[in-house]
Amino acid sequence: MRSYLPKLSSLFTFLIFPLVLFSQVKNFSPYTQDLSGTDLKFDMVAIPAGEFMMGSPENESGRRPDEGPQHPVKISPFWIGKHEVTWDLFEPFVYKNQEVRRSTIPLTQEVDALTRPTRPYVDMTWGMGKEGFPAIGMTHYSAVQFCKWLYTRTGIFYRLPTEAEWEYACRAQTKGPYSFPAGSKLDEYAWYNDNSDKKTHPVGSKKPNAWGLFDMHGNATEWTIDQYKADTYSKFKNTTALDPLVPAETLYPHSVRGGSYEDSANDLRSASRRGSDPEWKKIDPQIPKSNWWLTGGTFVGIRLVRPLVPPTKEEIDAYYNREPIADY
Repeated sequence: MRSYLPKLSSLFTFLIFPLVLFSQVKNFSPYTQDLSGTDLKFDMVAIPAGEFMMGSPENESGRRPDEGPQHPVKISPFWIGKHEVTWDLFEPFVYKNQEVRRSTIPLTQEVDALTRPTRPYVDMTWGMGKEGFPAIGMTHYSAVQFCKWLYTRTGIFYRLPTEAEWEYACRAQTKGPYSFPAGSKLDEYAWYNDNSDKKTHPVGSKKPNAWGLFDMHGNATEWTIDQYKADTYSKFKNTTALDPLVPAETLYPHSVRGGSYEDSANDLRSASRRGSDPEWKKIDPQIPKSNWWLTGGTFVGIRLVRPLVPPTKEEIDAYYNREPIADY
């Protein structure tokens, strides 16, 4: 089959790298990222290059039309967060005073000058839990700016996953509805509406998939880079896609993956897709509505990705510095 590269704006060309380049990169292994001068850290898992069938087969129970046609996708290697980003890491980005308090060295000028989220007027944990719990309720723009904060702190380019990267990492070479072995129970791997008591839970408290990733099913739904389009997969008929991406051109909808603590088992399947919705800001009284918070999206979180071959400085700046789209 021929390779298919979707038409991408220059903003997103950093995602496409010839697979041959990756053989030149050493030390592709799991690691722990420390933020110098603080006690903050997070774990990244190395995901090898490979090919998988994206989407669901027509006979999969609970399948929706936007999950097909199932099609082959080649994925370049990358690192992905072992866990969903927790409040422990996200709050020092939100509140500068917290970052200062946790730092044993002065903030650099670049970190000091970062634009940070507006202080939320409600408790964005909604009483569900903070230490060790997934950060939730941030907008897509806020998630990208969090990645920029990490880049400024570490010098390493972090971003959101593409839909294809997310599903590839979730499946971990499985082909069924979920990423766990046949005969296993969903309750062993996921927090969802049947067992969550309608709230998030500490990350990593269920079993991981075969690649050591926790909470790929449930707990918090996770942002991706892609614009959500129900007919996306129809463009890949009779092709093999290489690191596919649907560039975002509008504020809504962006694709989210994995399902959450409030979703049904069907919504937690590896191929299940969903788009963001203006309703997630419905109770926000501000005009225009916040660029930073989803007061009705208390189930949306973040998982980080780092491509094996980093983009150029110009491409990094283009990704991080895109102006937010006002939401009225």
